Amino acid sequence: DVPRAGSGGLVREPQEDTMARRTGMAMVAAAILLQAGVQAQDRFPAEGGDLRIQPLAHASLRLEHAGRVVYVDPWSRAGLAGAPAADLILVTDADAGAHHLDVAAIQPLRKSSTTVVIPASGRTLVPDGLVLANGASHAIGNLHVEAIGSYDLTPGEPFHARGVANGYVLTMGGLRILLAGVTECVPEIAALQRIDIAFMPMNLPNGRMTPQAVAACVERFTPRVVYPYHYDQGYIPRLAGRGAAGAAAEAEASVRTLATLLAGRAEVRTGRWYPLP
Repeated sequence: DVPRAGSGGLVREPQEDTMARRTGMAMVAAAILLQAGVQAQDRFPAEGGDLRIQPLAHASLRLEHAGRVVYVDPWSRAGLAGAPAADLILVTDADAGAHHLDVAAIQPLRKSSTTVVIPASGRTLVPDGLVLANGASHAIGNLHVEAIGSYDLTPGEPFHARGVANGYVLTMGGLRILLAGVTECVPEIAALQRIDIAFMPMNLPNGRMTPQAVAACVERFTPRVVYPYHYDQGYIPRLAGRGAAGAAAEAEASVRTLATLLAGRAEVRTGRWYPLP
């Protein structure tokens, strides 16, 4: 069985016996790409052709569908040299570091028609960006973007206050995709409906969004596919030559824990979010 787009999200449909051979060929191709340092894209059947998703680094990813290209939090450390130009760039936060709003990464991806959606906190860095407040929405051609709350519920440093950052619900190819940003399971997320694919942060400071908390949140709005991302909080210090030994292994183990917790409820997808420096 493979997923396809339907009115209620991703549903299952039977395929021909050749699917097994195609799957084997795809696995071989993916292995070759990984050995070459290139990450294979995930594909999801959608209206008008496959939706392609490529994790880039930490909170950064690219989505492509029917000739349209969307980046989320493009980051210079994400290997963007030669990357396709963007039709839409979504920035979740300007106050949480350059791995969310990186002007040096955004500019080479822009063309004259590119829309850069930002929270108000990013206005000084991207003066011509389209500011969306939590709850606001905007259509860019056949892409629809809704900004939602992305903030902490648990006090303590660092604290992400309500209204400063954005999560987004992106509708692309008939699929509704949650890009949660750096957030806990706020009411705006818990109340979502008909989410097909959800990108959820994990292992945030002060015990926020443990695998158990992410699993409990996912069970409230029931997406079909979940990508944990922004889950190795030691990655950026390691890029600077700091960080505890074994932190990366612990972070990867937490992804396996999440997959176990959501078994039978949602499909957990992984990606190469943390390329070597």
